[in-house]
Amino acid sequence: MLRRILPIVVALLATSLALAQIPAGTAITVRIGSEISSATAQVGQSFEGTLAKDVVVGGKTVAKAGSPVRGKVTLAKSSGRLHAPGQLSIRLTSVQSNTVATSSYHVQGKGHTKGNATKIGGGAAAGALIGALAGGGKGAAIGTLAGAGAGTGVAAATGKEEAVIPSEKVVTFTTTTASTKKH
Repeated sequence: MLRRILPIVVALLATSLALAQIPAGTAITVRIGSEISSATAQVGQSFEGTLAKDVVVGGKTVAKAGSPVRGKVTLAKSSGRLHAPGQLSIRLTSVQSNTVATSSYHVQGKGHTKGNATKIGGGAAAGALIGALAGGGKGAAIGTLAGAGAGTGVAAATGKEEAVIPSEKVVTFTTTTASTKKH
């Protein structure tokens, strides 16, 4: 009787140990498979990549570098034209056959303020110079307004600052709970 039960007990113990292969607090470093941009990404969209480093737990490698990983986009906000740069957040959902919950990786596009100020201010200065040459003081004032308007137009036309995670970017996530085996 014991000889029949022992293999079942061993199998159950092995299964329960496999269900928690990657404990909470484990760093997982991945290489992103393809570019993700706040301009086109949607919340819930999946992405793929590979492990950039072995995942080691208690001195044992539980997942080798190069193993497949999957994740999802948890925040995707496209950039506005003159303000609010794009924002993007991603998390891992699986490593090999383990379902994981991880911290987020967040990126934000460059701010608009400095670039817009340069474009608008440069347009105003150019307009003032042209106006002054053409019509003196009154022309300079009119030229300043016209140039600032043109500079604002340039800033609006070129001002989108999307958040981008490039292909091949190496990102480190931290597990927030123990992983579980997919069935």
